[in-house]
Amino acid sequence: MTIQTARLSDPAVRAFVTAVNAHDRERFMDLLAPGATMSDDGTDRDLTDWIDREIFSSNGHLDVDRESQNGRDLVANYRNDTWGEMRTRWHFEVEDGKIARFETGQA
Repeated sequence: MTIQTARLSDPAVRAFVTAVNAHDRERFMDLLAPGATMSDDGTDRDLTDWIDREIFSSNGHLDVDRESQNGRDLVANYRNDTWGEMRTRWHFEVEDGKIARFETGQA
């Protein structure tokens, strides 16, 4: 069963999922700490290129099924217009309320 976004435990992660699902790139960028990084399936990627390709130009959407580690680890169904839907895992490192790093990949 999907967890409602408003019920996600960590405020920064909740804002991240909200921005992704609203296709709000500006809000998404405001959530990131200076120098934020990310990886996809264990490989570090250029964050700006990745989010533009995998989230914002392809209508990315997250439906969270479960959370752990105080809301900083998620398992979710992620879909976009490029790849369709897939089961994914997400891990977030949050510093001073901003996302310093996120890691995603297939679950």
